[in-house]
Amino acid sequence: MTRPVDLMRREVLAQPAYAVAESAGMIKLDAMENPYPWPGELRTAWLEALSGVELNRYPDAGARAVTAAIRDAHRVPEEAGCLLGNGSDELIQILISAVQASGRPVLSPVPTFVMYEILARAAGVPFVGVPLKADFDLDGPALLRALEEHRPALVFLAYPNNPTGRLYDPGLVAEVVAANPGLTVIDEAYAPFSSHSFLSRAGGASGLMVMRTMSKLGLAGLRLGYLAATPEWTDALDRLRLPYNINALTQRSVSFALAHSELLDEQASILREQRARVSAALASLAGVRRVIPSNANFILFELARSRGHPVFEFLRGSGILIKDVGRAGGVLTDHLRVTVGTPEENSAFLAALTAALRS
Repeated sequence: MTRPVDLMRREVLAQPAYAVAESAGMIKLDAMENPYPWPGELRTAWLEALSGVELNRYPDAGARAVTAAIRDAHRVPEEAGCLLGNGSDELIQILISAVQASGRPVLSPVPTFVMYEILARAAGVPFVGVPLKADFDLDGPALLRALEEHRPALVFLAYPNNPTGRLYDPGLVAEVVAANPGLTVIDEAYAPFSSHSFLSRAGGASGLMVMRTMSKLGLAGLRLGYLAATPEWTDALDRLRLPYNINALTQRSVSFALAHSELLDEQASILREQRARVSAALASLAGVRRVIPSNANFILFELARSRGHPVFEFLRGSGILIKDVGRAGGVLTDHLRVTVGTPEENSAFLAALTAALRS
């Protein structure tokens, strides 16, 4: 009998599958989702819009209508090409596949979004991680040295970063783009909550690409991401995109949502206000060693030594699910990450955390 070990690389088999925690019946604050559903009247209008989709036909292969809606709503520069993916994960996979034969590595500051390394290693592409500073800010000199030494094909910069929430100095990021001999992908997954963006520069420099997702905006269930870059690059990468990768329901739903973007913007504004409230409350709690400044819709905080996992378990036992990023070890030991939820969810989290810290 042929077994996976007979045909697959051992480093892939040694890697665990991406894990998603069971959340039924819990206050779910672990996955950076927008906690707000659409109000009833808007949901009714959305369902009416979907009623015209012909499910017996393939979707528009070029996703022209939704691409135009994204360009208009997010002000993608006219000179930039725009490539859509089934979530940003597919775009990361396409980018890595595109440079797979170059013999050059993928590079990123670490800790960061795990899929950069997972997908690089799955493709047999070396991954180089450059440690962040102790405060989780970008180590500029170390990163610039790594660019010179490794000459990566791809650099991924999560901006703001996940799981830290830090927004790096834009001047330093621009310096990295200029110094990088390959492509720099600025991953702006948390753009709705961030105070700075590079999207307006997309298409103007061949080495700069900006990637975004609709997930954090409030459309996580639709799985749509996009990449803005020079048309030369988006046209080349389109050769690796699977046919009909954006299904018809997603195309129609995202177009509908962007036509009502004022609601999504209002929800993002509420979450930014709640982020400030939760950050301040965390900083006031005895037992919380530090709170990392966040430009995203989540907050990373550190507890006293050996307290991270027990507090996580206490919260889970109280019906509140956050992320125990400390299980990764290293600089993240005893760190927990909480998604900013509704005011009521945030109050429940803070009350349970206070009780956990006293236990």
